[in-house]
Formats: sequence, structure tokens, C-alpha cells
Amino acid sequence: MGHEAAADGPLSETEWEQLRQLLRRFLSHELDQWENWKADTPDGMAYVLLTRALPPGVLPEHFRPI
Repeated sequence: MGHEAAADGPLSETEWEQLRQLLRRFLSHELDQWENWKADTPDGMAYVLLTRALPPGVLPEHFRPI
């Protein structure tokens, strides 16, 4: 896989690693209890919930580590 990606295409491996690093930093220093984000995408709205607690009925195994 290449290290450069089109600005409107999928993330390159380098971009994905940068996103992971920045997100971990945000979670370590900025996230208090929760944060809700939404983004309009070509496939419709996408929603992101960042929280320090698991939602009811959700197991830790349901998550992909970053």
C-alpha cells in the first residue's frame, strides 16, 4: 500500500496512523465523559460517540483497538 492517498479517497497507512495517534491524544487530554460527532458523507450522515463508559449491553470485544 502506498503512503500517499488522494485528498478525497481512503486514508493511506500513514494517514491512518496519524489519525490513531491524534485520536489517542485527544482521548487522553480532551475527553472528559463523552463527545458526540456527526459528519455528512457521500453515503449519508455518520455518527461517532466517544465515551469513557461502555453502552449498556455492549461488550469490550465489540471494539477494534486503535
